[in-house]
Parts: sequence; structure tokens; C-alpha cells
Amino acid sequence: MRSPFRWLADRYSTSPRQVRLAAGAALATSILIIVTGSVVRVTGSGLGCPDWPNCTDSTFAATPQTGAHGAIEFGNRMLTGLLCVVVGWLIVAARLRRPLSRPLLRGAWLQFWVVVLNAVVGGVTVWARLSPYIVAAHFLAAVLLLTAATVTWHRGRETAPPPAVPASCRRLGTILLAAAAVLLVAGTVVTGTGPHAGDSSDVARMPFDWAAVTAVHATVATTVLALTVALLLRLPAGTRRRAAVLLGVLLAQAAVGVVEVLTDVRSAAVVVHVLGSALVWTGALRVFLDTWPVPQPVPAVREPAPQLS
Repeated sequence: MRSPFRWLADRYSTSPRQVRLAAGAALATSILIIVTGSVVRVTGSGLGCPDWPNCTDSTFAATPQTGAHGAIEFGNRMLTGLLCVVVGWLIVAARLRRPLSRPLLRGAWLQFWVVVLNAVVGGVTVWARLSPYIVAAHFLAAVLLLTAATVTWHRGRETAPPPAVPASCRRLGTILLAAAAVLLVAGTVVTGTGPHAGDSSDVARMPFDWAAVTAVHATVATTVLALTVALLLRLPAGTRRRAAVLLGVLLAQAAVGVVEVLTDVRSAAVVVHVLGSALVWTGALRVFLDTWPVPQPVPAVREPAPQLS
């Protein structure tokens, strides 16, 4: 029995440009949902909808009784629906692409399953009454989605393999990505220990000294910055642009971190810092991908079908 995708593929096709557009939308939406999650946290709206998947025990959506906190939390939940639509668009576009690229199609499907995972972890976060460990897992699940979206978008934009780089640069790129991952995990510990618990009520925090974990986080950030500079100096001419952009994002992120400390972790600075963390991870991942060969798409054997307008 022929699947609906096979039936469509016999009649229509999408261009690489249309797939890039869908992949870019998925990437932007994955960053947006991370940022809005930080808004939920700093406004104390994490339990604005005290149940899951319904907002309350009797209604699916927020009500006037749940107030502004309920509206903020429910709005963040609804972004998951938008994300499903965008990822669905990407799956269809990647499946109908000519020539077919199986790595892109696998990346699109991976995003779908990570969205499902993130929704489940979000539900567990509510049921666990914002346990800081589950909140950290929720953020890292969102980063996993961002990773899949970034790799898919990056690969979809490549029309030819990037220039070859020395083996030392590949090693540095790998170390840089690993350090950036440690930086994200350290950030969740700072968050779980810090003042923004995610709800107006008394929520348990991680049993660490906030000043100490902040110092560790800053040390790892300095390491990531130093690795970026080292890689920038070693990369051949013509391959440094993304590393230079990452360096600029890291410096801006460091400035925001200083503002957070000096202003007693103001909410607006926290949201900007979370946005910066998403951009740092995206940048580190793209620099890493630039240092490794690109898998080439396998051409489709069937004749091209008319392109969708």
C-alpha cells in the first residue's frame, strides 16, 4: 500500500529553497519557545496552569480565575502547537524535496519526536511542582530540539562541502562544542539555585551556594571564549566568519551576565541571557559542523514532479 507521502512525491516536489525556508522557521520557533519559557520562569507563572495537559482540573485553557500567570503559562504551551505545525511543514517539504536528502528528512522527523519528548517533560515539570531538576531537564530537552533544528537548517543551506580545515581545527571545534554543552548544563544549575524559582509560591531550589555555582559558570564561559579565540586564530582565511560571529555573541552574553549580577538578577536581563545561551549553542554547533565533512544528498531515482507553488 502506497503511503500518502509517496503519493504526493509522485505528483509534486519542493525545491531546496523551500526546504531551507521551512528549516529556518523551525529553528526560529525552537529559539522562541526557549525564550518564552524563560518569561514563564521570571514572571513566576510556572504553575499558572496548575495541571497538565489541561490548564486546570476542569478547563483546557486558562481562565480569568488563573489570572495573568495562567495566561502566560498557557500561551507558552500553545507555542508547542505552533512548533508542531512548523515541524510538520518541514517534514512534508523535506520528503518532497528533489533531489531527496535523507539526512534532512531524518532531521525533520527527529525534531518531531523531540517536540513530543519536550511536551511530556513539560507535563512532568508541572506534576513535580517545578522541581529544579525537572525544570533543568525541560530546558535541556528544548536545547536538544534546538540542536536538531540547527543541524537540519545548517545542512539544508549547504550547496557544497566547506573548505577543508586542519585536523587541529576539527579537534578544537569538538572541544569547543563539548565546553559549550558543559556551559549550558552549568547554567541550569545556576538557574536551579538562583532566585527565579518559576512560580510565585515557595518552590524548592537546588542545595548549592549560588555565588559558587555562578563562579563555576563564569569560568566555563571564559573557557568557551578562549577556545573560540584559539579556533578563530587557527582557521584558514575564508572559514572564520561563523567563529567571529560566535565570538561577538559570547562577548555580548558575558556583558549581559555582568548586568545580571550587578542588578541582582533582574528579570529582563535573565530573558536576554537565555536568548543569548540559545544563540551561543547555535553558533558553537555551526562552527563545529563547519569543521567536518558534509554528507551529500542522494539523488532521487524518479523523475522530478511539478513543484508546489
